[in-house]
Amino acid sequence: MPPKPPARPLKRRLSIRFAKLMRWLHIYLSMFSLGVVLFFSVTGITLNHPDWFFSEALSQREAEGEIKSAWLRSQPPAPAATDAGAGNDPDRQVSKLEIVEHMRTAHSIHGALADFRVDDGECVVSFKGPGYAADAFIDRESGHYRLTETYHGFIAVINDLHKGRDTGPVWSVLIDVSAVLMTFISLTGLVLLFYLKLRRIPGVIVALAGAVLAIVLYRLGVP
Repeated sequence: MPPKPPARPLKRRLSIRFAKLMRWLHIYLSMFSLGVVLFFSVTGITLNHPDWFFSEALSQREAEGEIKSAWLRSQPPAPAATDAGAGNDPDRQVSKLEIVEHMRTAHSIHGALADFRVDDGECVVSFKGPGYAADAFIDRESGHYRLTETYHGFIAVINDLHKGRDTGPVWSVLIDVSAVLMTFISLTGLVLLFYLKLRRIPGVIVALAGAVLAIVLYRLGVP
């Protein structure tokens, strides 16, 4: 009966297990985030070179309509508000929620509310979304409004998604999660490099060369 091979030292066993864990994380985090990483890679190009892709002309749609006068007229202020002078505040004299919901329902506006400005004679309601903007100008006396919707095209949409501009909190979380995943992928790849004895030193040299090149280009090429 052949002799039983000696047991590996604890440190060696832990090192092997750690390497397996890093390999598993690197492979499956890479596969899980492949679509997101590819998206941000491609949109990095479209964002950096807008002149290559912005051949699409802007598309605009205009509409008109009427708002209920009751939503625009001054509401009787509460006594406490009158004492504080808040009854003269135009913002408190307009039914903003009803106006915004009317705009969404009547014109299928899909952007998020970005601004609602009120003065004595006019309300300006602005909606923003990726590659999209809608602005309504409402006359407070007559209730008549003019709405302009602007569509900037597919490339503008994906560029705004890349920047997280006018995308809402859910997409913002996705960007944060994607950044964390890419950080883990980079770190696990670096850890695995140190387990490859023949490629350890060349790999570190190449990594340092890439970092130094980025710094040099920044110092020499960025105004």
